[in-house]
Amino acid sequence: MANDNLLEEGTEIRLDFEKLSRVAETGHAVIPAAVQDVDSKAVLLIGYANQQALDHALEHRVATFWSTSRNELWIKGATSGDMLELIDVRVNCEQNSLLYMVRLRGEGSCHTKANDRARYGCYYRSIANGKLEFTDPETIPE
Repeated sequence: MANDNLLEEGTEIRLDFEKLSRVAETGHAVIPAAVQDVDSKAVLLIGYANQQALDHALEHRVATFWSTSRNELWIKGATSGDMLELIDVRVNCEQNSLLYMVRLRGEGSCHTKANDRARYGCYYRSIANGKLEFTDPETIPE
């Protein structure tokens, strides 16, 4: 199993507490953007947005982020087809994070797959007894 596969499909807890430090080191001006399904209220994923991403999201009504790993605009679903239609954008009290309220226009929102389908959201495992457990049988890889 490759490292990404162990991270995304494994049961070992390997939390990345250094992520925000690495994002800060890039020098890119970004803020966190939580993504919530407007219908189910489930939290689907967390990304980062800069002004360019927010402007694109508002203009095109599709969840858009700044990819901190690729240093480029990330339009969710542009390559997979699993678009996230932007219904509303909320701003927190300190104006340092966003909440994208979306409606799925595809199979799911996560870049990982189970049974050849995009997972509904990125929060498909739960911590139990010091390990990660899949929360839904349909999210377990074959």
